[in-house]
Amino acid sequence: MTDFKDRERAEEAKFAFDEENAFKIAARRNRLVGEWAAGLMGLTEEETDAYKKAVVQADFEEAGDEDVIRKLLGDLTAADCDVSEADIRSKLEECSVEARRQFMSERG
Repeated sequence: MTDFKDRERAEEAKFAFDEENAFKIAARRNRLVGEWAAGLMGLTEEETDAYKKAVVQADFEEAGDEDVIRKLLGDLTAADCDVSEADIRSKLEECSVEARRQFMSERG
């Protein structure tokens, strides 16, 4: 019985660890895509820092990426940037790969 409990605890710890890492990678991805969008909108350095945080916060509205996409598309459209939803989704994918690479290189 102890072996089973130990294995169960190990699985729970691994799940929590994986979830925490996924959260950190998603937050990093959102900062990266926020920086990209801020550059398109011509924001200052201070505005860019604030905008990156706002994009990270937007991800807490609902599960998935739709809340982030909505924020980015709305802000970029309001700033008269010629960016489509497909462009944003593509950039999110690109930033996701980069965020994972950065995260893994810091851990390694």
